[in-house]
Amino acid sequence: KSPTADMTGMLKKFYHIVAFSWYIFVIQSVYAKRNSVKPAGMFVYGGPWKYLTFLNLVLQIVFFGLASVNDLQPVGKGSKTSLLCLCKDLLFSVFAFPVGMFVVLMFWLIFAYDRQLVYPASMDSLFPPWMNHAMHTLVLPIVFGEILVEPHIYPKTKNGLAALGFVSVAYSGWVVWVYLTVGIWVYPLLGMFSSSGLTVFFFYNMLVLALLYLLGQTLNRKVWGKKKSHGQGRDKRRL
Repeated sequence: KSPTADMTGMLKKFYHIVAFSWYIFVIQSVYAKRNSVKPAGMFVYGGPWKYLTFLNLVLQIVFFGLASVNDLQPVGKGSKTSLLCLCKDLLFSVFAFPVGMFVVLMFWLIFAYDRQLVYPASMDSLFPPWMNHAMHTLVLPIVFGEILVEPHIYPKTKNGLAALGFVSVAYSGWVVWVYLTVGIWVYPLLGMFSSSGLTVFFFYNMLVLALLYLLGQTLNRKVWGKKKSHGQGRDKRRL
């Protein structure tokens, strides 16, 4: 290996470990608030598992955990892509990147319009500003950094979008189920829509997610080239 390759490998391992440790810290900080006084209805049903922000934190920690474990595998010239590596790349390309980007962009767009619709002022007493940014801001530069530290094998576009669409529908169904069960919307914004308006809003979100998936795919190719982003000739193992 060349010194440059060794340095790149060390940087990648360091990045994954730091990101993994950071998300563990953030999750622990959020969990530590479980016994604090919370805004009415916040954890009435489903706890934190109904919030996309929290689910995204779990998603990121799983990805960077897998990436850190994958970094421990020996890599030699001509070696085959492992199942762990494929799973790690699938998790990043289809979920971690587009969902992470979506959480940041949608949160701050709605927050700028009217914070009460997504993050009421009463939340400030529960989560200090640094935690808000840890959940809703730093996710973006971290996933962008991941694009830069190593190439990722993307599945066929139609398969990737299908998987992302399935998960999007599942989460939308979960949000509606919470409302039908306890009569409280996960996000106050959703209470502003009629049934048809809500359907349009959900489809709009799915479209944004699809565009973010394609953005990640494009950036991966631009940074690493088509050959590396496709696994250096190992396309037969792509999904």
